[in-house]
Parts: sequence; C-alpha cells; structure tokens
Amino acid sequence: MMTDIEIARAYQAKPIQEIAAKLGLGEQDLECYGKIKAKVLRKPTKERGKLVLVTAMNPTPLGEGKTTVSIGLIDALQSMGVKVAGALREPSLGPVFGVKGGATGGGKSQVVPMEEINLHFTGDLHAITAANNLLSAMLDNHIFQGNALKIDPTKILWRRAIDMNDRSLRTIVTGQGVGNGATLSAGFDITAASEVMAILCLSKDLEDLKQRLGNILVAYNFNGEPVTAKDLEAHEAMTILLKEAMNPNLVQTLEGAPVFIHGGPFANIAHGCNSIVATQVAMSLADITVTEAGFGADLGAEKFLDVKRRVAEVNPSVVVVVATVKALKYNGGVAKADVLLPNDEALIKGYQNLKKHIENVTNVYKLPCVVALNRYSTDTEEEYLLLKELCEKDGATLVRSTAWGDGGAGAVELAKAVLKHCEQPVAEPVYAYDLNDSIEQKLNDVCVKVYGAKGVALSPKAKREAEHIAKMGKDKLPVIIAKTQYSLSDNAALLGRPEGFTVKINEIKLNQGAGFIVAIAGDMMRMPGLGKTPAATKMTIDADGVINGLS
Repeated sequence: MMTDIEIARAYQAKPIQEIAAKLGLGEQDLECYGKIKAKVLRKPTKERGKLVLVTAMNPTPLGEGKTTVSIGLIDALQSMGVKVAGALREPSLGPVFGVKGGATGGGKSQVVPMEEINLHFTGDLHAITAANNLLSAMLDNHIFQGNALKIDPTKILWRRAIDMNDRSLRTIVTGQGVGNGATLSAGFDITAASEVMAILCLSKDLEDLKQRLGNILVAYNFNGEPVTAKDLEAHEAMTILLKEAMNPNLVQTLEGAPVFIHGGPFANIAHGCNSIVATQVAMSLADITVTEAGFGADLGAEKFLDVKRRVAEVNPSVVVVVATVKALKYNGGVAKADVLLPNDEALIKGYQNLKKHIENVTNVYKLPCVVALNRYSTDTEEEYLLLKELCEKDGATLVRSTAWGDGGAGAVELAKAVLKHCEQPVAEPVYAYDLNDSIEQKLNDVCVKVYGAKGVALSPKAKREAEHIAKMGKDKLPVIIAKTQYSLSDNAALLGRPEGFTVKINEIKLNQGAGFIVAIAGDMMRMPGLGKTPAATKMTIDADGVINGLS
C-alpha cells in the first residue's frame, strides 16, 4: 500500500494560477510562492456563498480522519459541478514532529504540496512566532532601559512562543548574568496557543489586526493598572511582521480543487478555527465553502459557533460530524487493540458520545446535522445499518465516506446529503450563551449544554481572576475553555458520554487583543512535550532532498 507522501508525489500538481482561475482569480490577485502555492490578495465581499462546517465526535488515539473527509467532500462537490472551495487550518511543526503528524488529509483525499504545507509552508507561523517574541523582547527591554511605565516584574503576563513541542521551555528564567537585563520568571507557549495566532485568525483586515495587537494585555504596573502592547509601542512593528501572513494561502487537492489554508490555533487550548479572512474570501468566491474546526464538536465546533461566527458574521448551512466504527467501540470501552473486532454492545454504548455531539448541533445550535462515517475495510454492513438506525432516531442523516481510498468519488453520498441542506435558507444563529451574562454563567452554559456536565466549579484563583476581569469591564467577551480533547469532560479518562461530572476551572486569563476570555480546565498545558519516540525520529531525507516518514 502506498503511503500518503507517495500518493501525493504521484500527483501532477497543476499551476496555482489554473486552480485560482476556478474561483475567478487572476494573476493580479496572487502572490505566488513557487509554482503550486500562493498568497491571495483579493479582499472578501459582502456577497457570500453557503458554508459547511465539518467537526467530529471526540477523537481517539486511532484518528478519525476529519480533514480527510473534509477534503473528500470538497472534491466530491467539485466533481458534481459545484463551485467549491475549502478553508482549512495550517499544521503546527510541534505535532508534525511529535505524535499527531501533519494536517493535510490522507490517501487520495489530500492537499498538496503536503510536505511544504506540513513544514514551513509560506512562513505564516514563523511570522506569528517572530511577532510574539518581538513583543517579549520589547517588554524586557523597556524594563531594562529604566521602566518608564513602572511595570511590575512580578505581574508580567506575556509569554514567548515557539512552534515546537518542548516541555523544557514551559518555565524558564531570563536575564541571568551581568548586562543581560532583569532576571525574570518566564516561559514559552507553542505558537498555535499564542494570542498572536488567535488575533491573526480573528482579524478582518490589517487595521483590525493592528488594533487587536495593540490591545494585548502584557502586564500590570505597580499601581495595578494594565499595560498593553500599544503602551510599549510594539503593535506597529508587530503588524509589519504579520503584513504578508494576513493574506490567505491557496493550494489544491489531489483532484485540483482550490483550498485556502490559513491560521492554525489548537482547539483544545485555543479557538481551533482557520482565519476569518480565508473563510470570508472563500465564501466570496465559491458557491459552497467547506471549513473545519479542530477536535470534537465540544471543542472546535463550539468555539466556531460561539466565537468565530460572532466576529465573522457567517453561519453554516449544515454541520458534518465525522465518526468511525473504531472510535465508537473505543468510546464504548473496547481496548485499542480490539476495536477491529465485531462488538455491537460496545458500538451502541460508544454511540452515546456521537449522540451528544449530534444533540449539540441540532438542539443547542439548532443546525442540521449529517454524520459522515469514515469507513474502514473492517467495518461491516450490519454495523452501518445499526448506526444508521440510531442516527435517524436522533434526527441526523448518516452517510458513509470512503474518501481516503476513493478520493472525491468516495464522498459523493456525503456531498448529496450536504447539498440538500445548502439549498435551504440559512438559519438565524443560536448561541450556547449570552455575552451579557457573567463569566461564570457563560462557562456554566457551555459545560452544561455542550459537555453535558452538571455544572462548573471555579477555583479560588479563577474566581479572583474572573472578578478582576469584570472590574476591568471586559467580562462581556466570549469564553474559550481549554480542556482535553479526548472526553466531553475535563478528564481524558472519561470516555463515551459521562454524566454527573463538574468541570473544574483552575485559571482564567484575559486575551484582550484576541477578544475572548480563556478558562483553563484541568491540567491543560499550552506547551506540549514530545513523546518517548517522537515522529521526528522516523523521518529521513536522502541526498536528493527526498523526505520519507512525514505524514
């Protein structure tokens, strides 16, 4: 069997100008990065096509193939004569060299050039890293040069960033040695968790980007007053670093469909959606845009529907929830080694996890739901029919996808189901919470309505932080909950559909520039570490520069 990278290399990519022309883009609209990728310079218009949001049940270590299904759906729609575009996230180098691997799909449903997209691409993540760390440098330098703003060194909030899994950088000390600046406690977050990443993805244009960067809360002074990036006069230079990165990237699927890949915040520790600019440009140019949100519907989709669409003023016509028989059995208590064996009892039990995600889409957000069963060769017809009956009882359409092995042809059934909903008027948006409610009430609404918890519990520290944010007048912002992706709860070990649990919030921080409040549940960390055998150890490169082991 060919590997993903071998399949991608066998594809003869078309010039990016040819792909752009499918969306009505000309040479003047492109800034080419080589022959098969480009930055798009066209601005979004108010006239927009329909939007399809792809999400999933809670992921497992087995992988559910959400991006593969998204790309298969794009190719299927194109094969049916639909003017379609994708709007997906950029991969982070951390997971690429860690455990998760890349984020360009798989099999015959991939975007290319997969190696370049998974590695440096057009340099967006490096620009975000540089802008983040320029602010750190200017903050430290301001203190070293006399500290005119009277910044309290014990009240510095801003952290450095690097696009790599490196647990050794979570907590560090800077400025040691004569002439090296003040000795300060500091640390790194992975770039995907940086507020600069969120700002780039939520900014509508360059001016909005600059304003949001200027609003970043970096520290407090000795009087307890906030100090921002604008106070440090860092926001203009940060914007300059991000000027090119603001333009969305255009690539292609193996079947030549146009896909925008731009921005890559993680959904478990950030908001998990690609950029507003890419989504709006795609919707301005295509009749249907397929986008995705990270991890399960409790994370990425919730943040898309409660945060991103409020800012972007877009609403999906339908939500696709990706599931696999393997994941359902795993959530039903079957060991990883046994998920390929028939087990209807575990399948029915594990279905409760999928059912909750369906209910979130249809009951909480009042949107149509299509379940895409990412089919494996080990699946049986009996399992499919059982799941179809269960989904239909819960108001969702179940269709099979074989996009990994068949490309767009394997997602035609899914495309037909999606098109039925896209033919209907777009519903008015319904949210899980009211922005005018208190921070604790908003968090409680998400935990109860979306996770199925009995409530939320704030630690004393989190309560103090919520009260402080309210005193600053910033408590009317949307909330982002950082929690494990493996469970509806804040405990990764609670699979299926847990009940009676309380979500414990240990910390609350204000991302003033991005325009949301982050609540950290459980022991979530914003800097991952590498596993015992990182994916990086399995990669090789030969004398001709050919890479192997990247997927």
